[in-house]
Amino acid sequence: MPAEYPAGVASLCDGSAVALAGLLRTGAVSATEVLEAHLARIDAVDPLLNAMVTRVDDEARRAARAADDAFVRGGPTGPLHGLPVAHKDLALTAGIRTTFGSPIFANFVPDTDALIVARMRAAGAITIGKTNTPEFGAGSQTFNTVFGVTRNPYDLGRTCGGSSGGAAVALRTGMVALADGSDMGGSLRNPASFCNVVGFRPSPGRVPQHPARWGWGSLAVEGPMGRCVDDVALLLSVLAGPDPRAALSLETPGSFFGPPLRPADPAGLRVAVSPDLGGLPVEAPVRSVVLDAARRLEAAGASVTVDDPGWEGADDAFEVLRAFQFELGFGALEETDGYRMKATVRDNIAAGRALRGVDVARAERLRTEVYARIGAFFERYDVLVAPVSQVVPFPVDVEYPTVVDGVGMDGYIEWMRSCSRVTVTSCPAASVPVGFDPSGLPIGVQVVGPHRRDRHTLRVAALLESLCHAGQQQPGCVPAG
Repeated sequence: MPAEYPAGVASLCDGSAVALAGLLRTGAVSATEVLEAHLARIDAVDPLLNAMVTRVDDEARRAARAADDAFVRGGPTGPLHGLPVAHKDLALTAGIRTTFGSPIFANFVPDTDALIVARMRAAGAITIGKTNTPEFGAGSQTFNTVFGVTRNPYDLGRTCGGSSGGAAVALRTGMVALADGSDMGGSLRNPASFCNVVGFRPSPGRVPQHPARWGWGSLAVEGPMGRCVDDVALLLSVLAGPDPRAALSLETPGSFFGPPLRPADPAGLRVAVSPDLGGLPVEAPVRSVVLDAARRLEAAGASVTVDDPGWEGADDAFEVLRAFQFELGFGALEETDGYRMKATVRDNIAAGRALRGVDVARAERLRTEVYARIGAFFERYDVLVAPVSQVVPFPVDVEYPTVVDGVGMDGYIEWMRSCSRVTVTSCPAASVPVGFDPSGLPIGVQVVGPHRRDRHTLRVAALLESLCHAGQQQPGCVPAG
């Protein structure tokens, strides 16, 4: 867990958002001081990393002054009041360029906020810009032709993952206090693992999505990212809660998920550990870190068993429904602007167009079977611990791994089945910093909880965080002090 802030401004960019919010509430620091520290950090490190692709410094300064005035007046303030945040460049931001990582939208400025953005602003957060993402969020490697590639802060020659890669990098290097992300096949979890931060994929409907083209879709969700689990809980408390415009919206109020988040009691905790999620190829350093996390939980008092719920049909269901969603979301755009899309996006749209009704029906049947199977699995266990990604961060000039642990990959998403299989279950899942490979590249562990047990999942994540402390290790590109 990041260290709490001492008195003074030197570490305003590196501790927890929860602690920083406390300093703001007590008047120990001003929102303007906090903002200027973060803008200076962006100036210092982002030229190396390319995480913050659109900045709105002047608007942020006006918002910080307004936040300070609100503190002085003593009126009501929200839980994020005065905290600098950035939004993934897939999220609509009124008056701020939103490109979706695509040259088709390189100059698009929406006139409305996505619901998650509106909720963060209403809670007092100060938007300082947008974070980089692959085109339309397709792929777990953050690059596009609009802004270029985002680099891993622990090794500039390696990828930061994706598609919420810019968000993960901005958090890890102290450019923002909190960030939002989104996740279909691992887009919150993978970059969190690669960049040594926490990413949380909530249950479908926990964070309502509006506007949404597929109101009933449950593969893609939006969620919080932070430097520690308490920070993720803080942001989830703002993002979660019902909205009648979102078809899958869950009723539990966001305040239920807020910090302080007491770590789960390891005594009696029933942990299943799956080092390969049903026989997937997994690189040795990743497998080693997962098993080490399991040993730490067992040493703390948990009951740990190597077990797996079985993933028959999960890959087929995910790939069919993902193709369906790509055609639904981008099919019409491909007809007019397909020549400006990257090939993998076009391929996914084409796969969606080739589907027959029987294909979608089979995928939905398989997904239902997976849902039931893991539900039964969690009658025996309280949590599943597994790899986030099957590989460590790979070279930044490689679009995706073609071989994992000696096994060839057929496409650009197969190497992320460790995440996409969990997506199909509709279970909440957190990526938690746990360790490093021998060269110092971060490796996270995936904590998967039972259906709709989001707070429970975060409490187990907090327990693992308290046992490992990997999230405290800063990359070398961050200025000392």
